[in-house]
Amino acid sequence: MMNKPLRFVALLMLLCGPSAEAQTNPSPQPLRVIFDTDMGSDCDDAGALAILHVYADRGLVDILGCVYSSGKVPYGAAVVEAINIHYGRPRIPVGAAHDDAVGDPVDKMTAEKLARDQAAFGNRIVHNRDAEEMTALNRRLLAAQPDRSVTYLTVGHTKGLHDLLVSKPDAHSPLNGHDLLKRKVRRWVALGALGANNAERRFTKDWNFYFNGTAPYTKHLMENLPVPAFYVDGGEDVLTGKGLKATPPGNIVRTAYRDWLWNYEKKTLDGQRPSWDLVAVYYAVEGLGEFLMDEGQGWLEFDLEQGARWHQGRRDSAQTLIRQKPGVSAALAEYLNELLAARPKQTR
Repeated sequence: MMNKPLRFVALLMLLCGPSAEAQTNPSPQPLRVIFDTDMGSDCDDAGALAILHVYADRGLVDILGCVYSSGKVPYGAAVVEAINIHYGRPRIPVGAAHDDAVGDPVDKMTAEKLARDQAAFGNRIVHNRDAEEMTALNRRLLAAQPDRSVTYLTVGHTKGLHDLLVSKPDAHSPLNGHDLLKRKVRRWVALGALGANNAERRFTKDWNFYFNGTAPYTKHLMENLPVPAFYVDGGEDVLTGKGLKATPPGNIVRTAYRDWLWNYEKKTLDGQRPSWDLVAVYYAVEGLGEFLMDEGQGWLEFDLEQGARWHQGRRDSAQTLIRQKPGVSAALAEYLNELLAARPKQTR
């Protein structure tokens, strides 16, 4: 585990110095992020948004907005808003799918129960339709940002970014979605392509890119996205959640983990959960750090029947696969649990 002096040096490098890694934040300015999630199907989405807020508390991130791009269980936007409120940022705009084309049909995190407990969590949104429609929000947010400044961070399904890509000009921008993305977005960071780089060169199907109706949207993105893409494959053996025991019982993130773990695995917070989405957030903000490695540029072949397969080598589109280093799972889990345990800098 990185000791405190080394962490301080790493933080100074991140804030003050240009990085040798093109995918890390090259500017002392906070990283501008749009966070896209399928909140509710698993508790790691809640953990991912929580640590994104901790990074924001430390001056590393500006959370421009949040998008809940799943519609089968239409209460995820409310949980997103409640987490934003818990961390003292109630004005972060939240958008949501107003259809039910993709998503887990099972409310594994009891999102509806959480959404309806407005007295406890302070959320105004309950149903997805109470939130701004996600593509309208994405376009509004991007139009207001400097060119090539935004990191679009997907820890859920791909429909949110797909719908932005194929969107038409509107009152916020005369550009179509393709051109708006090309002008405003610096990179797409996505939790996905899990296991797609393997010695057997087999296709793999993962939750975010393939299942729950998302495969056609992923395929279209792979073939048409005009910005560099970074696929993060990590977190499977990185167990987190016990860090939330140090937080107040009313913490919405703690409640989400508690409910998911008990409902689906009959575990407590000590049982913990893999940290796929948290690792994607870690990479987006901190780069490779001491826990991740860059597999180099290549391209993701995507088949609607078989799933994804990674190929090494350059193509016209800039795609990079990021993987977890071997032997770091315990240290990375400790680091992420420390972030989960951090108290909000400001509260509602």
